[in-house]
Amino acid sequence: MPFRKIIIKLHLWLGLASGLIVLFLGVTGCVLVFEREIESLQSFRYVESSNSDFLPPSQLKKIAAAQLPGKTLHSVLYEGKEKAAQVIFYNAMPEYYYIVFINQYTGEVLKVKNMDQDFFRVVINGHYYLWLPPAIGQPVVATATLIFVIMMITGLILWWPKNKAARKQRFKIKWNARWRRVNYDLHNVPGFYISWVIIFIAVTGLIMGFQWFAKSVYFATSGGKNLVVYEESYSKPMPQTTSSMPAVDSIYAIMKTEYPVAESIEVHYPENDSVALCAVANHDASTYWKSDYRYFDQSTLKEISVNHLYGRYPTASVADKIMRMNYDVHTGAIGGLPTKILAFFASLIAASLPLTGFTIWYGRKKKKNIAASLIKTSVENDKPAESAVVLQPN
Repeated sequence: MPFRKIIIKLHLWLGLASGLIVLFLGVTGCVLVFEREIESLQSFRYVESSNSDFLPPSQLKKIAAAQLPGKTLHSVLYEGKEKAAQVIFYNAMPEYYYIVFINQYTGEVLKVKNMDQDFFRVVINGHYYLWLPPAIGQPVVATATLIFVIMMITGLILWWPKNKAARKQRFKIKWNARWRRVNYDLHNVPGFYISWVIIFIAVTGLIMGFQWFAKSVYFATSGGKNLVVYEESYSKPMPQTTSSMPAVDSIYAIMKTEYPVAESIEVHYPENDSVALCAVANHDASTYWKSDYRYFDQSTLKEISVNHLYGRYPTASVADKIMRMNYDVHTGAIGGLPTKILAFFASLIAASLPLTGFTIWYGRKKKKNIAASLIKTSVENDKPAESAVVLQPN
């Protein structure tokens, strides 16, 4: 079988196998691109700016814990003078996720939000897992994404013009043609122009979906080094001797001093006295990859060094930075509003490809069936079948 026919068959059957999931991922991806911008319209996220000091993490912990007794505290997030502090509750088994929004000047509780009922959280769970258990949904989504990458590559091969005359038809949509031709152009032309953006989004999805893929990318970009999986850091349990303040408050004070212009500072509440205390300073709250992750011994407040990629940003290797920016590339946040708009249209076009592709396939299939029926009828009636030839696909 000629190479081009093999590519056509591969493109067709992979498209039919993964089309519905790709459509779903594209639509939900469009919704999630502007999640932060839409959430910024919620009034409970804001407070009136003041020159007063923020309430420390230990006090916010008491206020928030009274709202959700018995729940596990994860962290407190400060996002500046005009945004409410967020005390985050999270647990894996049983799973729950809450955020308590608190005025960091007065201690007033502004909102207790169950994130499992949040619209964007529901969409994210669909986008990641198809609302199935993660152990089932994630491999299904990742496999469909891998198939989609192969489809994009085969699609580019099929798009490539055979000659100069065909080249003129590959770069623009012929809007004044019949609807079948317009549909054909809508499948080929936008898909070509946005193909590399879609491939980047899909590849970053594969890094999140397959551990073997993430390790392979890290191995390739680091010159042969292995990806170090994140591990919890530990401290020696002993009475605190360096400060009379609670450890979380001391660490928050250190982070404020060392990162005076950070757009957000997050301090994690340790689960027990053996776990290191983690704090994160983010210089650009619209992305995540440039954050400094710091780890401290609870008792001595001495910093603990780590060898995984979630450490200090300045000491991160090129491979570490590539892996850290993966999520921001996937969502389009990496370059601000322009790349978000680009990601939105890329997701929209990706969602349209299964629809236009199926329409092309179904139209040709129907055309073949009509032609075959006419030929059969003409043979049975002992009449010439010239009229059927007109209906044969080009």
